[in-house]
Amino acid sequence: MVSWPAGEKGILAISARVIDGKAISARVRRAVADEVQKFTSGTGVVPGLSVVLAGDDAASVSYVMAKEKAAREAGIAGNVLRLPGSATQEQVVRTVEALNRDPAVHGILVQLPLPGHVDTDAVVRTIDPGKDVDGLHPYNFGLLLAGKPTFAPATPSGIQRMLIEEGIETNGAHAVICGRSSIVGRPMAALMMARGNGANATVTVCHTGTRDLAAVTRLADILIVAIGRPEAITANMVRPGAVVIDVGVNRVAAPDRKSGFRLVGDVAYDEVARVASHITPVPGGVGPMTIAMLLQNTLAAARASTAGTPASL
Repeated sequence: MVSWPAGEKGILAISARVIDGKAISARVRRAVADEVQKFTSGTGVVPGLSVVLAGDDAASVSYVMAKEKAAREAGIAGNVLRLPGSATQEQVVRTVEALNRDPAVHGILVQLPLPGHVDTDAVVRTIDPGKDVDGLHPYNFGLLLAGKPTFAPATPSGIQRMLIEEGIETNGAHAVICGRSSIVGRPMAALMMARGNGANATVTVCHTGTRDLAAVTRLADILIVAIGRPEAITANMVRPGAVVIDVGVNRVAAPDRKSGFRLVGDVAYDEVARVASHITPVPGGVGPMTIAMLLQNTLAAARASTAGTPASL
């Protein structure tokens, strides 16, 4: 744990080390590409990742294109199945079921959010747990909570990998997680409280029912924020010397830019960077790690399928 004496008004004027998610993810992706090459040479099997995209949400389309490109660069057969936003739940489910039956597909990812008329939980439950490389199926989620993960969701896995790569001590640290979604908050808590490298922390999860959010976040040695509210975490909510991981990606108006917007996280970066010991930028922090861990999970699924055994991280 990091311990800092309080300066004027309880805040030290320090400059946080920026955790470069692009650089770390590049190392992970190179390692995955090397392992994919060895695996394919030894088995003749090319790992396959299929992404189901329903609708034309701009952010989702961008994410999917990045995932497809990264897969191909790693030697993984990336494939995107595009459905219209008007696709029925039955059509989405049938698409997933067809991928379940396809032996060339080792990993299935359903890009979220789905159109509002589609039951996301029902679609996720359709995915074969052995191909659920995003770790959202109840079977895989249950194994994660039991401390015996097969596939952990890519974003929490990526955050944990960043902490390990940066040499940040988690053993005995107080990790505060803002957000309780099934994609980030809950699985992140499970990973951080488990035994092992990059874990064994004391975990607090904050959410919309937390009465005094700032009072809790100021207790964190490691603060992980995934609440979907632009720049909601300010410097006075962060203990000097804390490690701050910003998962949020929000568009805010920027009339001076050609696009008309800019991307910001859930953390007020400029002011928090003067308080924290480490911080992730947006973009360029957690996002690239999510893709890298998805590729790693796909390779694990292909290995398990070829060996005829359950996948294991």
